[in-house]
Amino acid sequence: MARTGTGATPSDDPAPAQATPPGSPASESEPRDDPWAEERRERPWARPLLIAAVIVVVAAVSVGGWWWVGREQPRPATFHAEPTSAFYSAIDTRRNDAAPLTLQEVFTAAGKTLGKMSLAATREFTDCDEVLWGATAPGCTQALQATYQGGSMAGQFVIFNLGDGRTADALVAALRKDGFVRQDIAFEAAGSRAQARAMGHYVTVSWVGGTASAQDLLTALIALDGLGRVVQGRVIAAS
Repeated sequence: MARTGTGATPSDDPAPAQATPPGSPASESEPRDDPWAEERRERPWARPLLIAAVIVVVAAVSVGGWWWVGREQPRPATFHAEPTSAFYSAIDTRRNDAAPLTLQEVFTAAGKTLGKMSLAATREFTDCDEVLWGATAPGCTQALQATYQGGSMAGQFVIFNLGDGRTADALVAALRKDGFVRQDIAFEAAGSRAQARAMGHYVTVSWVGGTASAQDLLTALIALDGLGRVVQGRVIAAS
């Protein structure tokens, strides 16, 4: 959001002194050893010029700050989205699947290496909107994230724990047009590929990019998307 700078106004300064004719008592009371007295009398424009310069600098900083904050966030070049289905009806609401997800449950030892990529870091968020831009996840209680990198590509996987299938579908729909997940590991977004799935009250988002071939990126995306198999275990437990 744009921020407007504010410079000094006439009301900010003390009331200007009335001009005093040379030789008057006020003029004679001026300290004779002030080396800048003559300079101030001969350059009455100096103070207004300084104020104008400050205003210009503040305005430039404000515009620059708006440009930085207002920049468009990266999106995948190719994106596929799926709503939930009857297969996940047993966990269509969190009431049937109340136990929170854990990092160890989602990111197992088998998932430390996915093809040419290796696990770089995992994080858990209790405020799901921290992982999103341009979209919100009402009722979401946790978001678990993993980032991967390897060779000329990198990627990330996020799973959101929402209240029910309706809000899960709404988040997937928002990711298609309103916003997306924040990019938390460096890779070239141009040419990147992503997939989002609503599965009962969960949403998974897989995103991979880089300078690797299109086939390598597709293979990596399928591997990342496979981390969502944790939801199938929740279906079995709730059935």
